[in-house]
Amino acid sequence: FEIHNSPLSEYACMGFEYGYSTEMPNALVLWEAQYGDFFNGAQVFVDQFISAGQAKWGQVSRLTLLLPHGYEGGGPEHSSARLERFLQLAAENNLRVAYPTTTDNYYHLLRAQAADPAPVPFVLMTPKSLLRHEASYGTIGEFARPSFRPVLDDPSVKQKAKIERLVLCTGKIYYDLVASELRAKARKTAIVRIEMLAPLPHEEIRAVIDSYPNVKSIVWVQEEPKNMGARAYVRRRLLERLDKSLEIGYVGRPYRASPSEGYAGQHAVEQERIIAEALRE
Repeated sequence: FEIHNSPLSEYACMGFEYGYSTEMPNALVLWEAQYGDFFNGAQVFVDQFISAGQAKWGQVSRLTLLLPHGYEGGGPEHSSARLERFLQLAAENNLRVAYPTTTDNYYHLLRAQAADPAPVPFVLMTPKSLLRHEASYGTIGEFARPSFRPVLDDPSVKQKAKIERLVLCTGKIYYDLVASELRAKARKTAIVRIEMLAPLPHEEIRAVIDSYPNVKSIVWVQEEPKNMGARAYVRRRLLERLDKSLEIGYVGRPYRASPSEGYAGQHAVEQERIIAEALRE
C-alpha cells in the first residue's frame, strides 16, 4: 500500500484544457467540475486567460466549462457555480454563458459550440438534478430542430390575453415552479425561461413579453441570493429596452455573504418560500 501526494488541482486541469484548446482550435474541449463551486480553485485562469485572452493577446479558444449549478440542499460549497462572476466578465462577445433546461437545447448549444467558425469560450450551467429529470427530456423532433432556442415561452398558457403577470427565470428553478401545487392556482401568471444569458437575447425576450398584451407586472425569480445569480445582469439590460412603465420585481434569497444555507432542512424551507412567493398573484 502506497500513498502519493498528487499535485492535481482544478487550477492545473483548467490550465491544461485551456492550453489544449488554443493549440487545437477545431477541437471541442470540455472541462467539467464535479461541483460548479470547484472552479473557484481555477478562478485565476478564468480571469486572466479564458475571459480576456482574445482581447489581450488574440488567443482563440472554444473551451467549454460544464459547471453543475443549482440549489439542491448540498450546502454553500455544492450549490453555486458563481453564475454572477461569469456574467460580470461577459462583454464584447468574449464569453458565452447559458443555463439550459432541456436536453435538446443542451445538445444544440454543444453542437453550435463545436461548429462555430468564430470560437469563444463557453460556460454551461448544468444542474445535477436535471440529469434524470424526465420533464427535461427532449423528443426526436426537438433534437431535429435546426438550432438552439434562447427563450422558452410558457407551454401551458393557452390564452395569452388572460395573463397579467410574467415570471422570468433561468435554469433549474423552472421545474420547481411548475412542480408546485400552487402553479395551478396561479392562472394569471406565465413562466418564461431565458436559456441564453450572455449574450442576452434581447429581441427574443422582448417578442415573448410583447405577446402578452395585458401584462401588468414582471418579476425575476431565482434561487441565488439577490447579490448573486443572474438578477442584476438581466434586469439592468432589460430595463434599458422595456416599456418604462414596467418594473422588474424580484423573488429569491435576500442579500447574503454565503451562496446558500448550510443545512438541507433550512434549504427546503427557503426554497418553499421562494416558490410560494413567486406564484402568489
